[in-house]
Amino acid sequence: MGILAFLGLKKYDDTVYSLYGQIVAQARLEGFYILQGVPDTVNGRFELITLHIFIVMHRLKELGEEGGKLSQELFDVMFGDMDKNMREMGVGDLGVGRKIKALAKSFYGRIKAYDDAIAGTDGATMTEALKRNLYLDCEPTEAQVVAVADYIGREIQSSKNWSFESLKSGEIEFGSIPTNGSE
Repeated sequence: MGILAFLGLKKYDDTVYSLYGQIVAQARLEGFYILQGVPDTVNGRFELITLHIFIVMHRLKELGEEGGKLSQELFDVMFGDMDKNMREMGVGDLGVGRKIKALAKSFYGRIKAYDDAIAGTDGATMTEALKRNLYLDCEPTEAQVVAVADYIGREIQSSKNWSFESLKSGEIEFGSIPTNGSE
């Protein structure tokens, strides 16, 4: 084990950071907040990043062992970024670990909820999952929730065109933000 890994500072290939950067950039597009009613808060931003990470990880899961490894690296980079951001926001060293653990638990819950919704497991629907997670802190219109659910469906379908190489090199593209559903 290298010293960076021992200290929790494992260095990844730059392309993983590029992929994560594309995910964050998509999740920060103001249309999600202005048109689709996602709260522009720390929680709202976390939820949108998680939603886009889900789309990417869903595709990586389909790509087998290599995809699984890249998925884990993406997870590590995301939570390394969350740790760094919390420290920059002034969360004390002792509190960061607890908060990251809580975020990771939330993250896994969201991934399961979205997976269940895609698969239709136990009658789960994407709109219900979005209301419980993405829209927890607000009251969106039904049209906004449906527009984001439709967006996710389109992105999951489009992601089937992403090869492992395009993911690994961080060269993927998300579709446009839905404009319907806004008030």
